Amino acid sequence: MLCLLTLLSLSPVTFSDEVSPKSTAPLLQPDLRHEPIQPLRPTEGLNPHKLRLGERLFHDLRLGRNNDMACSSCHNIKDNGADHHARAPGRDGTILDVNTLTVFNSSLNHRQFWDGRARNLEEQIDTVVINAKEFATTWPTIIGKLEQDTDYARTFPEIYPEGITADNIRNAIATFMRSLITINSPFDRFLRGDSNAISQEAKAGYRLFKTYGCVACHQGSNVGGNLFVKLGVFKDYFAVRGNPTHADLGRFNVTGKARDRHVFRVPSLRLAALTPPYFHDGSVTTLAEAVSIMAEHQLGRTIPGQDILRIVTFLESLPGEYRGQPLGHKP
Repeated sequence: MLCLLTLLSLSPVTFSDEVSPKSTAPLLQPDLRHEPIQPLRPTEGLNPHKLRLGERLFHDLRLGRNNDMACSSCHNIKDNGADHHARAPGRDGTILDVNTLTVFNSSLNHRQFWDGRARNLEEQIDTVVINAKEFATTWPTIIGKLEQDTDYARTFPEIYPEGITADNIRNAIATFMRSLITINSPFDRFLRGDSNAISQEAKAGYRLFKTYGCVACHQGSNVGGNLFVKLGVFKDYFAVRGNPTHADLGRFNVTGKARDRHVFRVPSLRLAALTPPYFHDGSVTTLAEAVSIMAEHQLGRTIPGQDILRIVTFLESLPGEYRGQPLGHKP
């Protein structure tokens, strides 16, 4: 929080012609030793057999109670790793409590879910399995189904001596999820020295992103995902929005501590340009509006429209590639 207050103490920002989108003058490349954002790197050392098994399990509908729901039901790997609903449809006509976050780069989050109730991917999988609105089942039930599959019955013991167990299913799926790193984005190429990888407008947006103080919460290789922060530091977000819900309590629902009321894990912005709508409640449909609301509520500032567009242009340079193909689908 100290770094946040330090950045927020800065006066409103103005920029000279050096960041004009019409400028063709070269800009100095960032020194990675001092940059708050770092390039993404692929996860190393993953067992390829576990990865392939985990990918199959990730898409297996038999994990759901009625053989009708898989991890991929809400996390579309062929699109943006999430979905495009404010809150995704759950089981039996229900609606999930919060907006679905992308599974891409999720292994880099310090905790899982908006409220951080899972310490790692394995715990996240456990939570989904028992959630009445999601898989709504038990591990013994899942294991019993998979044991009837001759391919699983053969493959699991080849990789895991214990065969088909809850721990091994979780491990395989988590291994696949740890491979979902979106490398080689235009912005990462810029950080590595390719001055032409992003536009002058995006470079200006990055400078604004840093100077306004957005990097106080969104930094590191994942551009977020490593802090808990109250939603509404300078202005009551929920009073403005209205219609409070239980999910709005955020981390308070996990800890029961008053200080955690309306506190959420800061989301990664790596795929923000591809994953509308925004915030835990899915209430904001455009990235420009999301930037404006965050500036007002988290930084106590009103950012001019031109600066917002530059920041959005920077954010649009953050999505990278998966298996050599750029992520770029927009709804």
